[in-house]
Amino acid sequence: MVKVMAVNAGSSTLKWQLFDMPSETKIAGGMIDRLGHENARFIAEYGDGQKFEKQEAITTNELAAAKILTRLKELGIVQHLEEIQGVGHRVVAGGELFKGSTRVTPQVIDQINQLTEYAPLHNPIQAYYINVFTELLPHATQVAVFDTAFFSTLEPEDYLYSVDLDYYKQFRARKYGAHGTSHRYVAARAAELMGKPLEDLKLITLHLGSGASISAIDGGKAIDTSMGFTPLAGITMGTRSGDIDPSLIPFLMKKLGLTDINDFIDILNSKSGLLGISGLSADMRDLEDTEATNERSALALKIFVNRVVKYVGAYVARLGGVDGIVFTAGSGENGIDLRQRIGDQLSAFGVQIDPERNHVRGKERLISPDDASVQAFVIPTNEELMISRDTYHLHQEDLEKQR
Repeated sequence: MVKVMAVNAGSSTLKWQLFDMPSETKIAGGMIDRLGHENARFIAEYGDGQKFEKQEAITTNELAAAKILTRLKELGIVQHLEEIQGVGHRVVAGGELFKGSTRVTPQVIDQINQLTEYAPLHNPIQAYYINVFTELLPHATQVAVFDTAFFSTLEPEDYLYSVDLDYYKQFRARKYGAHGTSHRYVAARAAELMGKPLEDLKLITLHLGSGASISAIDGGKAIDTSMGFTPLAGITMGTRSGDIDPSLIPFLMKKLGLTDINDFIDILNSKSGLLGISGLSADMRDLEDTEATNERSALALKIFVNRVVKYVGAYVARLGGVDGIVFTAGSGENGIDLRQRIGDQLSAFGVQIDPERNHVRGKERLISPDDASVQAFVIPTNEELMISRDTYHLHQEDLEKQR
């Protein structure tokens, strides 16, 4: 058995999980929240329902990583840090350089930093943590797992924008997508549940969280996805607008008296979507609780479902039919009413949602009738497990080469 850690770093959070591989048994997991502050929160869950939680000063990234490794020993989760043979790191943007998960080298870290302009809030901090964990666990195989890699299989007609082709040739301006690790995991799991090879299936996966994206997957390969050059494009999201007419930007900037494009991009990223339409909340649960009495809440829900249905319909056409659809992420896993609304509007494609089966939150389940031509599933996403799988695979390759 090999212990592998999956690391998911954000600007103010550090999430992690530890697995025994290849059994894929989760040993422990947790996070550090409000990182960089005197009242940061350290959480670890392990063993048979045991939980450790402490509020303390964790003011640097180095201290955050060291705290995790120290606590693993203090809590008896590992006896020696050498037990951890691999560390997989989520990296948002791999551009066109990385078409799969990659062993970390100094050159790879440099390339991740060079791709910062594609994910300025994520790539630098993720590259930094890779360096930190490499220093703290020098014996372990370090692996970078890229959100964008799953979409490296898109064809030019699917990833190019209809602008001067030189913009792509010179600046690599194209669709990159996001949530690739999640879409890859739930597609593979759906095939297992359907009892068919992934290579024989046409699937549409719906990652419906605060950030939301939809992917069309043919034979295990992504052929299209709703997010674009950045995660701002696609369907309506919690606070992000999704697709808009670009000409709306200068029009509204003039009306609002804005002169800095970044101010309006901030509006599209953090003050739009469900929040902007409802004027109340970016949380689907709040909107469902108030839709009977608040017209804007009801409208926000209708717009969300409308955009999802439009993308799914387009992807059914692009795939030439569909065998299964998968709901995942926060609202996808927990939104009973949301899934029903979406399914009802997709009935023309053979999608049916069984109300009794659909009455489930956060658990893996077939939610379509047995005789439905399109199988529908709720599958909780597990990006950390996918990261650990890739890390374990590359670690085993290294061992084989040493033999």
